[in-house]
Amino acid sequence: MFTVIVIIAAAIGIYYLVHWIMRKRSAEVVTSDEIQANIRRVQVIDVRETPEFNAKHILGARNIPYSQFKMRFSELRKDRPIYLVDESMTIASRCANILRKNGYEDVYILKDGFESWTGKVKSEL
Repeated sequence: MFTVIVIIAAAIGIYYLVHWIMRKRSAEVVTSDEIQANIRRVQVIDVRETPEFNAKHILGARNIPYSQFKMRFSELRKDRPIYLVDESMTIASRCANILRKNGYEDVYILKDGFESWTGKVKSEL
């Protein structure tokens, strides 16, 4: 029993370590204030699925859900910074990794996800 718990804990630790390394290689983590200071000059991309986006999102953000991201990331401009938003930075890290592998360099992730956003929001519902 103890061995199983140790193996599960190690697997969870490895999972989070891999995501942390992926995030460090692919994007810089920024605060809500940093995004708000530049929001008119950047691309804010919400990678949550459409129902979550429609319920509440950052004013001016575009929705490219993670389930469609590999097919649609080419819609993003390489010459403008990209700020990714999700619930907990996990999906945004995966998206940032896709962007890095495809030549995008100026990529940022909202620290602690959408719930940490302190700026204006919009609801489509």
